Amino acid sequence: MAPKFPDSVEKLRAAGNESFRNGQYAEASALYGRALRVLQAQGSSDPKEESVLYSNRAACHLKDGNCRDCIKDCTSALALVPFSIKPLLRRASAYEALEKYPMAYVDYKTVLQIDNSVTSALEGINRMTRALMDSLGPEWRLKLPSIPLVPVSAQKRWNSLPSENHKEKAKSKSKETTATKNRVPSAGDVEKAKVLKEEGNELVKKGNHKKAIEKYSESLLCSNLESATYSNRALCYLVLKQYTEAVKDCTEALKLDGKNVKAFYRRAQAHKALKDYKSSFADISNLLQIEPRNGPAQKLWQEVKQNLH
Repeated sequence: MAPKFPDSVEKLRAAGNESFRNGQYAEASALYGRALRVLQAQGSSDPKEESVLYSNRAACHLKDGNCRDCIKDCTSALALVPFSIKPLLRRASAYEALEKYPMAYVDYKTVLQIDNSVTSALEGINRMTRALMDSLGPEWRLKLPSIPLVPVSAQKRWNSLPSENHKEKAKSKSKETTATKNRVPSAGDVEKAKVLKEEGNELVKKGNHKKAIEKYSESLLCSNLESATYSNRALCYLVLKQYTEAVKDCTEALKLDGKNVKAFYRRAQAHKALKDYKSSFADISNLLQIEPRNGPAQKLWQEVKQNLH
């Protein structure tokens, strides 16, 4: 006797989610497909629900190695709700599996425009950069398809989503930290990290601090052994008024080089902006022990000292 399936879109999606969690991807795909047919038969316009169902079915195809159908479903999902992170990531993974590296690069890069802390996208960009350099040579960037410009509204939509997405973001950051700290980079990784850091430096000179953060983050995924990369990214966070992130990066920089003057100075600036004058004063004092004649540090020391009294 054939199993009796639920008949509402919501119940079909829930049943599909349960099958997916149990590793029954073909069954989950069928349930999501049935939910799509029910939704479309109803004639009601619910692009968000329809997009989620396409994206969920795409995840099943990806798990089963059916990359072409995964790409097709992700494209349908994105046509309904443009710049959704999950279908972009799933389509990028499918393109990567099919060795369509330029297309994968574009999707990973699009995700990073929406949220530059998504680790799977940062790691994907790292892999695609290496693959594209190997296959297309040093001018590989000139041979890429155009990367869509993500509107601010799409970024705001992601930032205002429910807490589960922010948990995913936090988990992603934690994974990035653990992965980079536990891995010993190869000589090739170290060289690639230097190239990416220099690209970040060039972007800073042009005033493009958001893109520079992406480059420094990519560099740190290759190798997290260079203190200057952390202190350079801290500068970008300072400019963007992300002071807590700046403090964290300066702290990482100082773990690698206890005499990194820029890290002390930038962390002092960040602490001052956060009104933690005691910590700021301590950092400036440490800096002046290393460079007693550092003019900007002397000026900041005076400013912070006034706030302490």
